[in-house]
Amino acid sequence: MSLTRAEIEEFWESWLDVNRRAEQSGDWRVMADWYAEDATYGWMLTPDEHFMAVGREQIRDWAIGIEMDGFDGWHYDYQATVIDEKNAMVVGFWKQRAGITDDATGKEFEIPGLGGSWFGVERQGDGQLKFAWQRDWFDFGAMAHTMGAILKSGKAPDTLHERLKVFGLGVPGHYRPEDLPSTVWPPPVEAGEFLTQEEAR
Repeated sequence: MSLTRAEIEEFWESWLDVNRRAEQSGDWRVMADWYAEDATYGWMLTPDEHFMAVGREQIRDWAIGIEMDGFDGWHYDYQATVIDEKNAMVVGFWKQRAGITDDATGKEFEIPGLGGSWFGVERQGDGQLKFAWQRDWFDFGAMAHTMGAILKSGKAPDTLHERLKVFGLGVPGHYRPEDLPSTVWPPPVEAGEFLTQEEAR
């Protein structure tokens, strides 16, 4: 069943609202209710390490649980949104800001470069819209640089110090590319369902 732009826009506004509430409370897990029960959520960290959560509860516990713990005060304000109602997709571009002031500039520490999330939206059996998948992108090197600058400033809270100790393939949801439980590209995209340009022959 197709989705109208108005439906997707209404769903997206509710997503922006729960993002604001999560940022204010510091607990991002409430956002899990916007995902389908079998949704997947992943991103690339390095060529040899990726993150993937499969199912709403892994998303709740890992993607917006373990991965977001310690980022109190951080905010990920969407700067622009592109809605594709034909293919039931949304792309949101966000900036990652720390809520911690850099004394050298008088501005918040920010991870430079483009960051964003690509979502697939689907209607559930009860008629509600949910995210079927999400894939994020950001510059890991730029993130590491900014984290280093925050630590060097002496302003990093203890919670961030603790969070930065949690890394590597031993963390839930972190996999080598060949071991991923879902595809890096969203499954229907990987399957070629949205192919817009054939390879040159």
